[in-house]
Amino acid sequence: MPTLLDFRRSIRSVKNTQQITRAMKFISAAYLRKAQEAALAARPYAQELARVLRSTMSRIDEPQHPLLAHRPEERILVLVLAGERGLAGAFNANILKKANEFFRANKGKKISVVPVGKKSRDTLKRAGFQFVGEYVNVLARVKFATAREIAGLVTELYAKEEIDAVYIVFSEFKTVMVANLVVEKLLPVEPAAGSEETAAEKANGQIDYIYEQPEEQLLGKLLPRYIETQLLRAMLESSAAEYAARMTAMEAATKNAGDVIEARTLHMNKVRQAAITKEIIEIVSGASYGA
Repeated sequence: MPTLLDFRRSIRSVKNTQQITRAMKFISAAYLRKAQEAALAARPYAQELARVLRSTMSRIDEPQHPLLAHRPEERILVLVLAGERGLAGAFNANILKKANEFFRANKGKKISVVPVGKKSRDTLKRAGFQFVGEYVNVLARVKFATAREIAGLVTELYAKEEIDAVYIVFSEFKTVMVANLVVEKLLPVEPAAGSEETAAEKANGQIDYIYEQPEEQLLGKLLPRYIETQLLRAMLESSAAEYAARMTAMEAATKNAGDVIEARTLHMNKVRQAAITKEIIEIVSGASYGA
């Protein structure tokens, strides 16, 4: 049976762990605020760029561009955005589960992977997937240069016809408690991507832009920027969702540690009271025996 000293050591250990989880919660909350602001700020630009791109494509009868070429999807490149660290609840597991569902749905096709984040890299490497490239330590502080580098890699592979389609799997930030797992087609660029935005355009009226440059020339500039923007937005969304998941997990861990401390303190007090009662009984019994 554990002694009082064992209980005290156990309670002290849980208290130390509780201090760590509480500190991690506050740190995640501070990072979450910045990441959330960045993710929300990137959405309007990405939506407007997609709207302008669709408007430009609609002005051309048969747009000719390597990123618009449609081929049978036999060679698929998948970008999997997971976390850089653990202690985020089921955040990484849910993303990798979503990616595995996509892999099973496309069984029989040649699938290449670009992991973004340490957890994605480590898990997919153990699973034996072929990496075209890997990017780690890039989601803690998302930079446009990283998104441009990844976009350059995938667009080059697609333009050379080494792959037939590009998909991205990531967690879209909705609220602190809720994240939306998304599998988004990045290439080829669809003429009418985003049915919700198209419905909004119909409700508010189609915007007619006036361009100074020829549509074909403008399309050649917009398409690479569109890929870069979509990747940057996905990285910002994933970063914010990871911090939100870690903050929620650490808050739950701190609360659970408090419950454990309370339960063990109560048990320790019962053991101590039982020991005191036993000693009193022994003293009384000895006194009675001596009398």
